[in-house]
Amino acid sequence: MKVLVTGGAGFIGSHTCVELLNNGYDVVVMDNFYNSSPDALEAIKKITGKDFKFYECDMLDYDGVDKIFSENEIDAVIHFAGLKAVGESVEKPLFYYHTNITGTLTLLKVMKKHNVKKIVFSSSATVYGMGNVAPFNESMPLSTTNPYGSTKLMIEDILRDVCVSDAEWHVALLRYFNPIGAHESGLIGERPNGIPNNLMPYVTMVAAGKLPCLSVYGDDYDTPDGTGVRDYIHVCDLAVGHILALKKIDDIKGARAYNLGTGNGVSVLELVHTFEKVNNIKVNYKIVDRRPGDIGTCYADATRAQTELGFKTTHSVEDMCKSSWEFIKNN
Repeated sequence: MKVLVTGGAGFIGSHTCVELLNNGYDVVVMDNFYNSSPDALEAIKKITGKDFKFYECDMLDYDGVDKIFSENEIDAVIHFAGLKAVGESVEKPLFYYHTNITGTLTLLKVMKKHNVKKIVFSSSATVYGMGNVAPFNESMPLSTTNPYGSTKLMIEDILRDVCVSDAEWHVALLRYFNPIGAHESGLIGERPNGIPNNLMPYVTMVAAGKLPCLSVYGDDYDTPDGTGVRDYIHVCDLAVGHILALKKIDDIKGARAYNLGTGNGVSVLELVHTFEKVNNIKVNYKIVDRRPGDIGTCYADATRAQTELGFKTTHSVEDMCKSSWEFIKNN
């Protein structure tokens, strides 16, 4: 099977490319390097010992995307490409809506033209909004609190509507919780451009002395230590989830959502203290006010992914913290 991976040089995309190549898939990667690096592509080749086609292309570029499908007999798409920073989406909503929505529409139009009707979409737990009580399951009502989350939910709706219009489409909507960690080789991991938006990259930059202090947003939530609780999943476990979804895709009728998480909640301070312990390093932090739109507790009910896809996580929080730091030290 030949798989197009959009955003394949990114954090989750690069780890998924490794899993795809190691499982014998023929991979074509597309990326515009907006929030990624060509170095990741070389690292993927080094880890797997395998080569693959790469196209530097923006998903808004219809002709560029069409060229990829014209030159390759693509069987399925794993769609990671898109903007992903919650804070930036609040500041630049039009940029986010145009890039994520219009870009995905462009991809889907090209897929339809070339009769490619299998797609695994990179969605997010942000689609559960603020009105649900954890653990979140796929049957809960959906809502969002920021433009980034809204683009994910809108794309889910678009894909559901495409499936209603044409029963030949097979769509897996993978709702990620909080991916952290890095590949055991230390060659690929999370290295965002500029100031990080997510917790673990910020922790590693403070630990490395690149940033002075971690801001912990709120310590008055209804959680064991007052800080926000999230479901942290190792990126390699998440990558395996995409392989399982791809193997199942022919059996999925229409669009089917799957939570990819561990099912366990870990607080911000628990994560920070675990990072300090396993890596024997101090992380300076301070408590600041809550961020608007943040919820206290968010973790997955992953039963559907476990029963239908055979998904299970194998990495501990300690593994996540240790591998994240190893990647930063190596790079």
